Amino acid sequence: MHLSLIALAAALGASPVLAHAAQRTYANPIDIDYRYNFEQMNEGVSYRTGADPAVVRFGDAYYLFQTLADGYWMSKDLLHWDFVKPDHWPYDGVVAPATLVADGKLFLMQSAVAPRPLMVSTDPASGRWQFWTRLLPPVPGAVRNEQPGVLLKPGELPQGPWDPGLFQDRDGKVYLYWGSSYVYPLYGAELDLKLGSTEGEGKRLSFLTKPRPFLRLDPANHGWERFGPDHTMGDKPSYIEGAWMNEHNGRYYFQYGGPGTEYNVYATGVYVGKTPLGPFEYAPYNPVGYKPGGFVTGAGHGSTFEDAYGNAWNTGTAWLGVNWTFERRIDLFPAGWHDDGQMWVDTRFGDFPHRMPDHKLRENEDTFTGWMLLSYRKPVVASSSLPAHPASTLTDEDPRTFWVAKTNDAGQTLTLDLGGTPTVRAVQVDYADFESGRYGDAPDIVTQFVLQGSTDGERWITLADLSKETRDRPNAYIELEQPRKLRFIRYVHKHVGAKHLAISDLRVFGNADGAPPAAPQDVQATRGSDERDATISWKPVPGAVGYNVRWGLAADRLHSTYQRFADRPTSFTLRSLNKGVRYVVAVEAFDERGVSPLSQVVQIVP
Repeated sequence: MHLSLIALAAALGASPVLAHAAQRTYANPIDIDYRYNFEQMNEGVSYRTGADPAVVRFGDAYYLFQTLADGYWMSKDLLHWDFVKPDHWPYDGVVAPATLVADGKLFLMQSAVAPRPLMVSTDPASGRWQFWTRLLPPVPGAVRNEQPGVLLKPGELPQGPWDPGLFQDRDGKVYLYWGSSYVYPLYGAELDLKLGSTEGEGKRLSFLTKPRPFLRLDPANHGWERFGPDHTMGDKPSYIEGAWMNEHNGRYYFQYGGPGTEYNVYATGVYVGKTPLGPFEYAPYNPVGYKPGGFVTGAGHGSTFEDAYGNAWNTGTAWLGVNWTFERRIDLFPAGWHDDGQMWVDTRFGDFPHRMPDHKLRENEDTFTGWMLLSYRKPVVASSSLPAHPASTLTDEDPRTFWVAKTNDAGQTLTLDLGGTPTVRAVQVDYADFESGRYGDAPDIVTQFVLQGSTDGERWITLADLSKETRDRPNAYIELEQPRKLRFIRYVHKHVGAKHLAISDLRVFGNADGAPPAAPQDVQATRGSDERDATISWKPVPGAVGYNVRWGLAADRLHSTYQRFADRPTSFTLRSLNKGVRYVVAVEAFDERGVSPLSQVVQIVP
């Protein structure tokens, strides 16, 4: 073999990388076959979507249910998800489903404004389900209201349960929570599921307590509950929805989503109580799950669950909003509780690769891999492009801009130049839906492509071959079997089940050689005359790709993060604070080499 070819083989590795070989990491949005749905068919709007995830562990597997899917997903490791098509599915499209594992069974309830079925399965992996009851009992006190903006009379409740949440306490009692409105609060009651009954299908359920209101949004005091992008739409009514309950060390964490799923600030809040029916107190560290910046934005209306090792995870709804306001994806974040009961959700680098642990995480053990974004604003050459959708959008870290090829033919290519030869460890291909014309499922809705790598742009090796993939992968995440020094990454198209080939971003992760950037200096934070706001500023760090602005109640609890790229000003107004709560803030810089030390932690001065 010629010496130059020997050197190339050594640098690149001798064998191609298979699509799922030895995967140990993941990146948001999670890599599932988001379904085309029918919701906007009459308007001619075609899009894939995922929202309102409910994840539970049943047996030795995890099950993911979401809004408007013709089934659900199963995983053994939280990395690889297989779609399950139920054999008995009376739903015309489950919206914001509730799940419950109780008495060796998995229960599923859909959102409803009239009595609907409650399903049960002891073998959800097979897709076999039965009716626990064909009609849930009506919510006591609920009245039909054709004008949602009109307040109900005392003692009346809106129809439901919409956006339900089910929870079983340690004593075996079952509770139902529900609500989704910009007018009405979230409600809850104890529910008699008759778990020990030997009756067959058609069990009669009943409410054991009168439903009562629990909590409303309070945007006048909670800055993050204000509506609009970056909470900028003032006093416009905000939505509260997505009830989910967890018990931890004798405390009950009543989680909810707000202020609206169609903006970057969709978040999860929590109230804490001593009983499943309260009373509940607002947590001053809210929002507990919050991701307003980066490629993936939004972390509201999800679920919190434990994995096989006892680690807590929080799922959320990420906003996309290209083809329709409610076009969304699903994200997954590490979560947990401090010894004093403070709940946390870690969204720092929440759309970069994270490792999936195979053990119980230690206190403060991070799942972030340290693999940095190598593709930001790098040049891309496409084999063809529509004029309004150039290849330059592929590296802008914005899922709402996208490249479209002139034709959806096999052989279309994208060639990304990383500049130097960093160590590449993972690639994410994020597709877009541009006039896709698809509704529901079909055999040809699969995603097939090949990823290649090169050091010189002339000699290529295969990094991953998905040319025979049998699933649709709108957010395909490929972890390379071994790290490789590369300058060029090439996408070679095979098939996508849509009218057009459209990709929003080609994201490459790994590390360039050298020391990480220096810590940001001169961090300043001034509380506004409106205590819900604060102006944060710092000096730019030469060569930085971006910054993480991190804040919280103490220097060791900077759980909230706003990721900002370096082409944006190093001063901005944070509008998510709670009145009467003291905060501290710090900033870290990142580039292709790594993450800087944290800046000095400063108080957000009133």
